Amino acid sequence: MRHGVKLNKLSRTASHRKALMSNLACELISHKRINTTLAKAKALRVYIEPLLTRGKNDTTHNRRIVFSYLQDKEAIKELFGTVSEKIANRPGGYTRIIKLGKRHGDNAEVALIELVDFNEIYGAPTEKAAAKKTRRAGGTKKKAAEAAEAPAADTTATEEKTAE
Repeated sequence: MRHGVKLNKLSRTASHRKALMSNLACELISHKRINTTLAKAKALRVYIEPLLTRGKNDTTHNRRIVFSYLQDKEAIKELFGTVSEKIANRPGGYTRIIKLGKRHGDNAEVALIELVDFNEIYGAPTEKAAAKKTRRAGGTKKKAAEAAEAPAADTTATEEKTAE
């Protein structure tokens, strides 16, 4: 059973899989979208999303960590330059996988994986993400305090008008 196993081994050794994911990630960063098999696209999404998150904060430490995964200076420049500017306001979900059907030669599922912010067809650019509303019981105290302050402000405004 494969309970909780996130990694798809893709019928490769660890070193071959590492090289494959590194090369696919570099190509995705440089070309912004690539065609590959569905299994590789899903494995690549798990591999590259944390790297894109690190790319949002341009520090020497983050550059070294990402370089240890990608081993490509040009991809690092692109990631920390153009890509990081586009994904700066996005809280996650940097990639999109679109299924394209089956390949004629071996009937493998083919998919397009792309960086979401570089596709102008699928919607407007993202704005700053709205703050999440908490669902805790403590929110009623805050609302009660705000309600108590609001009538006090209204009474001072009416007192000023009557004084004139």
